[in-house]
Amino acid sequence: MSYGIPAAEPSAQIPVCPRHPDRPAYVRCQRCGRPACPDCQRAAAVGFQCVDCVNETKRTTPAVKSVYGGAAAVGRPLVTFGIIAACALVYVLQWLVPNDWIYQNFAFATVYADPSFGAFEPWRMLTSAFLHSQGFILHIVLNMYMLWMFGQALEPLLGRARFLAVYLLSAIGGSVGYLLLTPAYTPGQALAGVVGASGAIFGLFGAMLVVQRHRGGDTRQLWVLIAINGVIGFVVPQIAWQAHLGGLITGALCAAAIAYAPRGRRQGALQVAGLTAVLFLLVAATALHASATALPA
Repeated sequence: MSYGIPAAEPSAQIPVCPRHPDRPAYVRCQRCGRPACPDCQRAAAVGFQCVDCVNETKRTTPAVKSVYGGAAAVGRPLVTFGIIAACALVYVLQWLVPNDWIYQNFAFATVYADPSFGAFEPWRMLTSAFLHSQGFILHIVLNMYMLWMFGQALEPLLGRARFLAVYLLSAIGGSVGYLLLTPAYTPGQALAGVVGASGAIFGLFGAMLVVQRHRGGDTRQLWVLIAINGVIGFVVPQIAWQAHLGGLITGALCAAAIAYAPRGRRQGALQVAGLTAVLFLLVAATALHASATALPA
């Protein structure tokens, strides 16, 4: 006759896992000393820690910050790659969607920023930065190359959220610069659409210039790059130098709001306030231009 062997149960002398009392645990946490079963063990620098101690460490350890107070962007510049991917996707859609629908609905022209002409569509001031010329492929290639170059440098310094804010505000600033520095639209005038990330790229130029100055770095090569690209905007036709200038100034203002905010517990709030002030200036400039060019009733 055979007899069944009962399952072994932890005795009082056998340590058990606090989270799983039915499991023997012969490994103890290096931090708190409590037993931990295999499911509750986490590898540490020396030995193992229990999952409770690991979670407690995560809660109490301050997050790693970038130079200017943002969450440190460790590894690849994901925001930079994301913007490049978005521009590439939109460029493909420009070719695939019929009737030039993407361009017609998202490109920027001065009339769309002035409600007095009855075509007020302010989102175009941002969306136009994700469109590029279909007749000149180097337009998107050069812009994305410069974005890749400067994004790799600025995103880790500013942090992902701050870098994205600088880029988007600079894109809007480029549209505002074009609006303010081009002749006022008159009814019946042919619309001149403006597309491209150049305004936002110049914003990164301006931001890098301010950051380099703030950190005590050499800015001579950056000035040369800005000067060369600025001259190209005046020499080569169909390049909106107005957008370049608007983006450059906006990017510099955004970077100044981030870099020169006093360090401390309120640094993040002051930076947000500074970036909000830049956005307010762009909105105010657009509104003042609209009121100055409004048609008489």
